[in-house]
Amino acid sequence: MSAPTRTPRSSWIEQGLRALAAGGPDAVRIELLARALGVTRGGFYWHFEDRRALLEEILDTWERVSVDEVIERIESEGGDARAKLRRLSALAASSEEPLRIDLAVRDWARREQTVAERLRRVDNRRMDYMRSLFGAFCPDEDEVEARCMVFYSLWIGNHFIAADHGTRSRADVMKRALRRLEA
Repeated sequence: MSAPTRTPRSSWIEQGLRALAAGGPDAVRIELLARALGVTRGGFYWHFEDRRALLEEILDTWERVSVDEVIERIESEGGDARAKLRRLSALAASSEEPLRIDLAVRDWARREQTVAERLRRVDNRRMDYMRSLFGAFCPDEDEVEARCMVFYSLWIGNHFIAADHGTRSRADVMKRALRRLEA
């Protein structure tokens, strides 16, 4: 008789990230995750001490994927700072899932100090990376900081704005806005 197959730890984390994106931290419930994975709750405890441990792993994964892996990907493709900024912008616009997770973490951070501290670290790491890119072609530190803030605000805030843009698509308007930052 073969040993029972366990649901991989990564499956619990991935399902937790999907639940977080869909309904915030309250949606990350062991019973609901097990049901979504088609397994029993018991398998959860092979990998995690409790729900809090899973939530920490979810935050660790979010940080790694949304900062470390993004920077590695942008850097690995080479090019100058402007090309990297264009790739960063395209990557940020390429999928809604990372943004939904990011927004759920931001909402969660409003209610939990440890999550707020994690969010501050992630935002600072992202801003540091953007400073390095804008700083490569913009010598004025104040201008670099302003461009970073506008770039980051466009990425996050774009999804809260419901305005139409006449005959222009949202994507076209975003491209024009980002090109102005690269000038």
